[in-house]
Amino acid sequence: MTARAVTAPTEFSGFRPTALTFLRALRRHNDRHWFEQHRPTYEAEVRAPLAALVEEVDVRLARVAPEIVGDPRRSLFRIHRDVRFSSDKSPYKTSAACWFYHADAGRGVGRDSTAHGGAGFYFDIGPTTSSIGGGIWMPPRPTLARIRDRIAEDPASLARVLRAPTLRRYGGLAEEAMLTRMPRGYDVDHPAATLLRHQSFTVGRELTERELFSPRLPDLLARDYARILPLVRWLNGALGLRALARR
Repeated sequence: MTARAVTAPTEFSGFRPTALTFLRALRRHNDRHWFEQHRPTYEAEVRAPLAALVEEVDVRLARVAPEIVGDPRRSLFRIHRDVRFSSDKSPYKTSAACWFYHADAGRGVGRDSTAHGGAGFYFDIGPTTSSIGGGIWMPPRPTLARIRDRIAEDPASLARVLRAPTLRRYGGLAEEAMLTRMPRGYDVDHPAATLLRHQSFTVGRELTERELFSPRLPDLLARDYARILPLVRWLNGALGLRALARR
């Protein structure tokens, strides 16, 4: 018998070690029978606290970054993997994540991995590491082209954002999936050659377990997101998505 979904608590009180225990066990027993047997644990220890976290961070974003929102109905990523084009047919992700997105973004954000709604903020809890970040990860080709065009036209503006001490503390843009050569259409000697070779524009850091289990996690996320906001707003500006002074 399938367990009923647990309603999200009205107040976030912190993740518990049981959440990590569940995710580690899911990594070892990634099959539907095991998951359905342990669904009540997933709902109570992972999904419900994550939904409550989204609601509380959204309240804080209304003051910090009014155009970026969180909604448990849209922000939580599905636990089910899309295995249609993967050789790995494991049905479940072994981490849980959420996305805080631009209010003008498309309806698919957070539920459809192919949808794209601009730059925003991210949180995930995993069996060995948990992390937070912000920016835009592997956008579709038309979106990436718009960002690159903005960089090519005004490379100094993004460079200034990235040089700010509040962003440099994250170690610079993540270098995953960078091209080894310049993308087609751009001069190899372009002054922003390194930036133009990026296919993602994100910064972030790992969380300690002390941070993860703290009931003050929403405040911690809001502080980090405020530091990352200049990058998020630069990217959204390149895509024609507005910044707001208030909701």
